[in-house]
Amino acid sequence: MMNIAASKIIDPHRLARLEHLLDRQDILDCLIRFSRGIDRFDRELFLSAFHSDAIVDAGEFVGGPEKLYDWASDLHERGQSSTHHNLLNHSCEIDGDVAHTETYYLFTGRNRDETNWVAGGRYIDRLERRGGMWKIGLRCNAVEWSGMIPATAIPFENVSGVHLNGVPSRSKGDPSYRRPLTNRREMRLPADLRELGVPRS
Repeated sequence: MMNIAASKIIDPHRLARLEHLLDRQDILDCLIRFSRGIDRFDRELFLSAFHSDAIVDAGEFVGGPEKLYDWASDLHERGQSSTHHNLLNHSCEIDGDVAHTETYYLFTGRNRDETNWVAGGRYIDRLERRGGMWKIGLRCNAVEWSGMIPATAIPFENVSGVHLNGVPSRSKGDPSYRRPLTNRREMRLPADLRELGVPRS
């Protein structure tokens, strides 16, 4: 029977894999901070994804993270009422304290004229671990396609009390920041289930 001490020994190869997975998760968490930060207009969260001396190449913009936030948030404030920077396929190569990643993205935005802007591309990043923290040191934004979808109504906007659990917001007033998240709506079953797929007119 294996003694207790021996049962606690972790195979070195397995331990290395676990450390690699932890690094990958920290890197993915960093990339998500960028996406959530710009979608919620959370400057502090956005900047926490970058080292202060990072360089970002994004279309017309080439510069540091603070100026990037100011430029991008102004662009989206004037152009859209909401945005989603969705992260998709993610590849990651780690070499010590440096990582190179490629992350596919799908951008969607609700324009001020109620049309919808969609675009796809890849974030090609070099991340560095400094002081135990993985952050972006260089980002290249490769936009590969873009298009517009005609104006359509937002489903359920006419439902009474639909926002009692929180109104989507580009601020810390968004329900995703509420702690603890609790239900404020009464239990309700639509009289006609077919209405669930019918947006307001």
